Amino acid sequence: MNAPIRTETDWRAVLAAALCGVAVAMNIGKVPIAMVQLRTEFGLSLVAAGWVSSMINTLAVSTAVFFGLLGDRVGALRMCFAGLAIGIGGGILGLLAGNETMLLVSRFAEGAGVVAVAVSAPALLSSAAAPSDRRFALGIWSAYLPAGVGLVMLLAPLVLPLGGWRGVWLLSLAGLATAAFAIHRSRPAYRLPPPGASDPHPFVAAKQALAQPLPWLLGIAMFSWTIQHYALIIWLPTFLKEQRDLGPLAVALLSCLMVLVNVPGNLLGGSLLQRNHKRGKLIASASLVTGLSGVGIFLDTLPDLLRYALCLVLSFTGGLIPASVLSASAHLAKTPKQIGTLQGLFMQMGNIGPFIGPPLIAALVAASGLWRDALWVTGIAALAGIVLGLMIRRLER
Repeated sequence: MNAPIRTETDWRAVLAAALCGVAVAMNIGKVPIAMVQLRTEFGLSLVAAGWVSSMINTLAVSTAVFFGLLGDRVGALRMCFAGLAIGIGGGILGLLAGNETMLLVSRFAEGAGVVAVAVSAPALLSSAAAPSDRRFALGIWSAYLPAGVGLVMLLAPLVLPLGGWRGVWLLSLAGLATAAFAIHRSRPAYRLPPPGASDPHPFVAAKQALAQPLPWLLGIAMFSWTIQHYALIIWLPTFLKEQRDLGPLAVALLSCLMVLVNVPGNLLGGSLLQRNHKRGKLIASASLVTGLSGVGIFLDTLPDLLRYALCLVLSFTGGLIPASVLSASAHLAKTPKQIGTLQGLFMQMGNIGPFIGPPLIAALVAASGLWRDALWVTGIAALAGIVLGLMIRRLER
């Protein structure tokens, strides 16, 4: 039994599903901002602080495909509600944490919530969109991470003086509660087909989805983008603070703008896909621009203002890549039950970038003392993105 085909998009339901992603992404962005206070209150060692910060990435790298398969099995709406509930539980546990162990457990729960929502919400969003609007709608979804991280970066300087790190935790809890309310109100709009007698076993469906070469190429392209973006995210605040001696507020605002400008890039990607531009072409073109921008950023020959402008160009143009990748799940899935598995693959591959990129770049820079050596990582990643885009373009034909 199939769900009825939509003729009109329920944009309220689309935005409600996208809000779930923004809300869980706030849990990713809040820790780096509050890390100084967390280390002071809990006496965290550098290792413990690293685990608090990277717990979500670790879970995504190791379990995203499993979460996607589970979401395909239990249903996207249930999985999304469960992810929001687990995230709220983790946030409350963090507020009550009295020691390092409880804080780590809370971050584990928040991480599970992030992954559960990230693999399930796209299926809801897709089901609320008419086929003619689906590419653009999924382009909106692809902006969830920079939107959530950028939002908490923007609001945290206002909240920290009032409520400390717990104020930031309350802010993220408010976001999760709002998303849960929005998704609850939009339940009738998510027309997902019920299980049918002829449906393959979830493991068989997952195997069919992952047997295609295109999802793997798209996943690696996602990795090639995230490793470039996170190189910029770790470089810019360090450069502004340590080498240009800017104050905390200026560093936060300039870094926040660099992250947030990725959002309209994602939306532009969704719009171009809606106009039938090919994913491979967008990925290859964007990777060429991000690679050239990286050269101008990390080679210290250009004026600071121009280097910062290139940071904005890199972040904005790079938004075409996640829009191209994350929107492909609805196109590549043979049935709606495979969307979660494919989103899990894309999430898992994309999180390899922030998982291995910063340590690799740090090792290169520490060895030479020169940030320009980060180009070895970002340049190779951009070149790989160009090649992958051309391969994807060929398969699309």
